[in-house]
Amino acid sequence: MSEHWLLVWGNAWDLLVHFAGLSLLAIGGAITVLPDMHRYLVDERGWLTNSQFGGSVALAQAAPGPNLLFIPLLGWHVGLSAPFAQAATAGAWLSWVLAVGYALLALFAILLPSSVLSYTAAAWAHRNKNRVGVQAFKLGLSPVVIALLLATAWLMGSHHDTLAAAWPPATLSLICAYLVVRTRLHLLWLLLAGGALGAAGLV
Repeated sequence: MSEHWLLVWGNAWDLLVHFAGLSLLAIGGAITVLPDMHRYLVDERGWLTNSQFGGSVALAQAAPGPNLLFIPLLGWHVGLSAPFAQAATAGAWLSWVLAVGYALLALFAILLPSSVLSYTAAAWAHRNKNRVGVQAFKLGLSPVVIALLLATAWLMGSHHDTLAAAWPPATLSLICAYLVVRTRLHLLWLLLAGGALGAAGLV
């Protein structure tokens, strides 16, 4: 086995372990651990660019289906575009096989640990729902989830290099947050408006 493919298997194991650990911390959904995924994939490993990371998240959020669709998209980009993957496959058809493999690996790693933990913990909490400690734990998780979501919003809105590029999406985010809180406007209309503004080059 060549040195490049040894690196592919080693990095696959590293991704599996890291995402499995994040899965157990994803209180409120996989989107809440987005900042650490960015730190790991973009800042620390250098497997994805800011543009690839942001594009994967935006595409998954705009598409119908569960929010965690961005997880296999991130894995897909790692298998297809990461420097170590390109060195191993040299752009051949194997790059597509590697992309599918990394997409499935990332999805498996983020789903399995949290699913097992949620099933076990939910069953125990239901049997002990009247205990004060269980009720306090549920109430205490609310600010944690809100803080994680705010961290994700900050990360997605702060990757622009200049103030001129940053203020349009920041303004749009604030307007959307206001409309969500103060009106009953369906989120799909906000997604469509954001997509239209992006297609027009305004954000």
